[in-house]
Amino acid sequence: MSRFRQFAFWFLGFNVAMVLWGALVRVTGSGAGCGSHWPLCNGEVVPGLAAVATRIEFTHRVLSGIDLVLGVLLVVWAFRALPPGHVARKTSTAAGVFLLLEALAGAALVLFGWVVKDASPGRGGAVVVHLVITFLLIGAAALTAALADRPAGLVLRGRGPLVAALSLGVGTLLVAGATGAIAALGNTLYPAASHAAGLAQELSEQAPLLLRLRLVHPFASLAAALVLVVFARAALQTGDDRLRAPALRLLLVLGLQVVAGTLSWWLHAPIFMQLVHLLLADLVWIALLWLAADALSGTHEAAMQRSGGAVLPSP
Repeated sequence: MSRFRQFAFWFLGFNVAMVLWGALVRVTGSGAGCGSHWPLCNGEVVPGLAAVATRIEFTHRVLSGIDLVLGVLLVVWAFRALPPGHVARKTSTAAGVFLLLEALAGAALVLFGWVVKDASPGRGGAVVVHLVITFLLIGAAALTAALADRPAGLVLRGRGPLVAALSLGVGTLLVAGATGAIAALGNTLYPAASHAAGLAQELSEQAPLLLRLRLVHPFASLAAALVLVVFARAALQTGDDRLRAPALRLLLVLGLQVVAGTLSWWLHAPIFMQLVHLLLADLVWIALLWLAADALSGTHEAAMQRSGGAVLPSP
C-alpha cells in the first residue's frame, strides 16, 4: 500500500470521526456554544471554556480547521504522487471541494441561528443539505482510498446495468440518510416519553412539518436496505472472488445498521445509540462505494468476459 493511500485512509477515518463529533454538538445542544460568531468563538480566537457547550463546539471548530489542512494536503499529495488522468486525482479534488462546502454549511447553521432548539423550516433544509454534502465528502474520501493504487481506474463503458443499479443504491441511501437527519433533529427537538406519545405527536393536526417527516425515515431506510441487499447478492452471484469480501462486508454492516436503528427507536434514541446509528450509516455508505469500486475497477475485465459483459447480473 502506498503512503498516499495510507494517508487517504487516515483522512477518511478522521472525517468519520468529525461526523460523529458534529452529531454530538447537535444532541448535546452545543450548537450555540460559540454564540452567533463564526469562525471566531464568542468573538475570540481562543474563548473562555468554562461552559461545556463552548468546549464541545470549540473543539468541533478546531477539528474542522485541522480537517481543512488535511484536505488541502490530500489534494496536493494526489497531484504530486499520481499520474495525470488518475481517477484518485479527481476523487481527492472532489473531497476537497465537498470539505469546503461542508464548512460553509456548518457556518450557515451558526450564522442563521439554526442551532439548539430552533425548529424553523430553514434549519430542516440546512440539515438535509449538510448531511448530503457530508455523505459526498465521505464518499469521495472513501473512493480516493480505494482507488489510489489502481492505475486502471474505473471502467463504465458496457456496464450500463451495473451503473444503473449502483445509482439506485446511492440514491436510496442518500434519501435514507437525509430523512435520518430529519428524524434525528426531530428526536432532539421533540423528545417523546413513549412510542405511543411519539406517534401521537407525529399524527397530530398541529404537528410541524419537521415532526411529520420523522415518519418517513423507517420506510426510506427499508427501501435502501432492500436495494443494497439486491446489489450485494448480485455481486456474490458473479462468481468473482474479488467481489465476495466487499459484498459480504456490505451485508454485515447493513445488518448491524438495521439492528442499531431498531434499538435506537426502541430506546427512544439515546445519545449513544444515535452516534452508533450514524457511525454505521457512514460505514454502510463506505462499504457500498468500496464494493462499487471493486466491481467497476478496470482489473475486472476477465470477470466481465466470463459474465457476458456485465459484472453484476440481474438478481
